Formats: sequence, C-alpha cells, structure tokens
Amino acid sequence: MNTFKNKDGKQILMAMVKGIQANKEYLGEVDGLIGDGDHGMNMNKGFTLFESRFADKEFSFTEGLEELGTILFAEIGGSMGPIYGTILNDAASAGEDEEDIDVKVLAEMLRSGLAGLQEIVQAQVGDKTLVDTLEPAVKSLEESAVLGEEFSLALNKMKEAATDGRDSTKDMVAKFGRSSRLGERSKGVLDAGATSCCIILTAMADAMIELLS
Repeated sequence: MNTFKNKDGKQILMAMVKGIQANKEYLGEVDGLIGDGDHGMNMNKGFTLFESRFADKEFSFTEGLEELGTILFAEIGGSMGPIYGTILNDAASAGEDEEDIDVKVLAEMLRSGLAGLQEIVQAQVGDKTLVDTLEPAVKSLEESAVLGEEFSLALNKMKEAATDGRDSTKDMVAKFGRSSRLGERSKGVLDAGATSCCIILTAMADAMIELLS
C-alpha cells in the first residue's frame, strides 16, 4: 500500500512514545556532555504524560500529534518543549483534513512543522540543532514524493537521511542553546535535539511501515 488511514495512526504515536522511553538515559547522557543533561528526562516526561492520558482513547495520527505537541509545549521543562510542541502542532494542522496519509502528505506535514519551528528559532542546517536531522528527512520525503516512490521505500530513505543528519552534528560547533557557550569545545559530541528527533522519526517511520504491510 502507498497510504495509511489517518484514523489508524494511534499505533504510530505509541511507537514514538516507546522510542523516547527506551532512550531516556541515552538522551540524558548525550545532553550531559555539552548541555545540562535534562533532555532525556524532559522528553520522557512529556511522552509518558501523553501515554498515560491517551493510551485508552481512540485518536487519529494527526489528533495524536496535536495532543502530544500540546503536552510538550505546555508541560515539560527546558527549551525543547516549545520547539517540539510547535513542530508537532504545525504538522498536525497541515494534515488534519486528510483521510489518507501518503508520502506527499507526510512530507507536507513535516515541512509545515519545520517551517513553524524556523519562525521562532532561526536555526539552519549546520547550526548543530534538530534542524540538522529534520531538514534532510523532510527533503528526502519530498524527493521521494516527486519520484513517485513506494511509501515504505520513502520511509526507509527518510530514516537514513535523519540518521546521517544526526551524525553530522558531531563535527559542528553549536550556535544555539546552552552548548553554544562552549564554542569549539562543543565539537565532537552529537546534538541532543538532533538525536531525539532521529529517534522520533525512526519510530514513526517503522510504525508506518508496519501499517503499510
């Protein structure tokens, strides 16, 4: 199949939750190298709050993104709550009227999320932020949509692009956040936001591939 039903997207959100929960300690370790070390704890808090409130409820993919984004925006500490809240809420808004989700729709949703983020944070590729993961992932999906590639192939290519983007942050100097104070000393370490974004996108893609099979 080249589409999945928006209404069937609950399992995608729950896979994203499990992805963050399973990597809570790792994200804390990554963040602790050049940040304050609370990224894993904060992300786990928000995703687990979502799970506790919605695990027994029915919701669509876009409804789940909106509810998760609202929780992250309002209820977790640090700068990443508003960042992820904006991405997820704007992505949800872009797809809320869609009955079927395909490569093109998903690309448009994630592009809207990235655009919303860049309205409040002027980060670009190369600044050692989650943009270094999200921008290549979105571009990969957009290219797959133009080429008319199978959805599963497009998702696997998106995962590769996200992983390469995450890994690229290791050799960058941080331009935003607490780690930017370190200057050249911020090199040699992955960006925590880029790392969590890769985890989320990978979990999302894997769950979508299951729905498509």
